[in-house]
Amino acid sequence: MKAICFYFQIHQPFRLKRYRFFDIGNDHYYYDDFANDDIITRIAHRSYIPAAETLLKMIEESNGKFRCAISITGTALEQFEQYVPEMIDLLKKLADTGKVEFLAETYAHSLSSLIDVDEFINEVKVHDDKIEEVFGVRPKVFRNTELIYCDDLAPVIYGMGYKGCITEGAKHILGWKSPNYVYSAASCPKLKLLLKNSKLSDDISFRFSNTEWDAYPLTADKYIDWIANTPAEEQIVNLFMNLEAFGEMQPRESGIFQFMEALPRFAAERGIDFMTPSDAISKLKAVDTLTVMHPISWADEARDTSAWLGNKLQQEAFDKLYSVSERVRMCDDRRLKQDWYYLQASDHFYYMSTKHLADGAIHSHFSPYETPFDAFTNYMNVLADFIVRVEEQYPLSIENEELNSLLTTIRNQATEIESLNKEVASMRKNIEHYNEEHALREKAKAPKAAPKAEETEEAKPKKRACRSKK
Repeated sequence: MKAICFYFQIHQPFRLKRYRFFDIGNDHYYYDDFANDDIITRIAHRSYIPAAETLLKMIEESNGKFRCAISITGTALEQFEQYVPEMIDLLKKLADTGKVEFLAETYAHSLSSLIDVDEFINEVKVHDDKIEEVFGVRPKVFRNTELIYCDDLAPVIYGMGYKGCITEGAKHILGWKSPNYVYSAASCPKLKLLLKNSKLSDDISFRFSNTEWDAYPLTADKYIDWIANTPAEEQIVNLFMNLEAFGEMQPRESGIFQFMEALPRFAAERGIDFMTPSDAISKLKAVDTLTVMHPISWADEARDTSAWLGNKLQQEAFDKLYSVSERVRMCDDRRLKQDWYYLQASDHFYYMSTKHLADGAIHSHFSPYETPFDAFTNYMNVLADFIVRVEEQYPLSIENEELNSLLTTIRNQATEIESLNKEVASMRKNIEHYNEEHALREKAKAPKAAPKAEETEEAKPKKRACRSKK
């Protein structure tokens, strides 16, 4: 039986305020609270909330046959908790159905997997902890930021406990192969891969309301027919997209929500099932291995990482940020750690892209800055202040290896002191116990006092006799 695997991405970064050079060292708060509140509230009411309600309706009306997956970043969850708590309630309802799987990813939608494996592993764990805290489930399948994947990452992902990973079905990787199968990673055969069907995903995300599209209007029965008419041996059609496609990129007036609601009914008529990523990985066998020597993503036509690291501005900011990653991991400053996560969001580097200058306005559409150079300048000002704060705790003049050695010594001494304190406390208890026992033994050895003599029966008459003689 052919199946559809829907996956929806939810992410919002903490946007930076206008931060001037003269603010460095004086202002340690970097975020535009008004913009963050306004943007997530607007998108939530136009897109996220009605989309989540639509998914709930699809599950209920199909008697649980409709299933899907959602991946939501930690920064998006934080903003929902702060500005749109009703969205958290809806996501919890989806989790309670047991038909929606929550995926693992980096906490702040970062690019750490491309430069710092230790940071990458740490961020994924922090994200999983947040998902478990909010929804009571632990993710089992992984998806990286912007579906970034390569052979070098496969063993790391599998080593973190994930049996599957979802990524882009890039044409230059697949060649003549179809994305509609389960594959295994060439560098780690036990890790299964689910690949996005770009054509069918983008038909919904980008072309649905385009009146110039030759397939317009797209109806649910037509769409399901396209899927049903794929080769019979093809196992699964992976439809991966941002949840913003519903209500934001494709407005409510286009009929996008009614289109989604009708899909389960027409799928049932054509014998097409719905699966979560975990379902697909556990039930379907990999048909072949897939080699991905260089990182791929789901962004732009090139399907590479050039959207974030394609020019010198982006590369300089990226290298400067991660130059202090080891030091930040050493610290226990909660505020510094929080800023570290927020500054890693891939969006900051996306805003610096100069691709739109030649290839259209897709990058500038999402940017709050007038130019990529403004984005770079603002970010670097913030980063300069952040690094000053890091250096206050761990001076950059000390090499990482030397600093690690010193910190290890300090930690070892702290551990030794704690151990000695415990030993002292234990000895004090033993001494107190010994003193108590010794006191009891001494008390037991002490001679008993002689009882007070009592008058005998013989003495009594004598006393009476003396009195009588007198």
